[in-house]
Amino acid sequence: MGVLVIAGAVMIGLTLGLTGAGGSIVTLPVLVYLGGIAPADAVPLSLLVVGSAALTGSLHRWRKGEICFPSSAVFAVTGMVGAALGALVTPLVGPLVLMVLFAILMLVVAIFMLLPKKHTDPESGHCDLPPPSFLSRALAGGAVGVLTGFIGVGGGFLLVPALLKFGRLGLRQTIGTSLAIIFFNSVAGFLSHLGATEIDWPVALLFSSLACLGVLVGTRLAGLIPPDRLRQGFAVMVMLIGLSVLWSSLR
Repeated sequence: MGVLVIAGAVMIGLTLGLTGAGGSIVTLPVLVYLGGIAPADAVPLSLLVVGSAALTGSLHRWRKGEICFPSSAVFAVTGMVGAALGALVTPLVGPLVLMVLFAILMLVVAIFMLLPKKHTDPESGHCDLPPPSFLSRALAGGAVGVLTGFIGVGGGFLLVPALLKFGRLGLRQTIGTSLAIIFFNSVAGFLSHLGATEIDWPVALLFSSLACLGVLVGTRLAGLIPPDRLRQGFAVMVMLIGLSVLWSSLR
């Protein structure tokens, strides 16, 4: 495993720990273009890596009281169902189409992250507030889950704004809760893919360990970097990778 692949694995965990989102969006390109893994095999491997990193981060934040279980329950259950359904679609899509769709998703995510955000108080929001309608939370969780199972991303870039809107949580609770939901979605997606593709377990374990290390470092650094600067820098990186993936796929 080369230096760039190792750096990519750590970066995945680092961004998950810092923001509760984002790291998984670069996992598939790192596995495919730096690790030399076929796209169909990279999707379940991506879910394993992201799920391991999300579990590490969520356990750390759970000990700090930064996970809201009532808000996460509906998102997690519907997300796991969606992930299982999304995994059924992956084998029906060719490698070229899969990577083009992923590149387009990366560009959309990057543009979304570059848009001005309304500042959210890290301490505002309460876990005991009555949540919005069950249907709105179920639809949001299910949609993120389908994306998770289909293309191998955790969906945190959708979960964070969804939890802020539908969960009425503060930023720290949103990040912790997002990591917990990403873990459950990733487990459902990975189990749905298991048996359909080959898993290189030594690579999977090494990659997951490096991502978990990155998540712990990212969690420690979360309070030291201004959120706006972090989001903008990551968005630029995602956009550049997305353009590169699109160019490589179409070429």
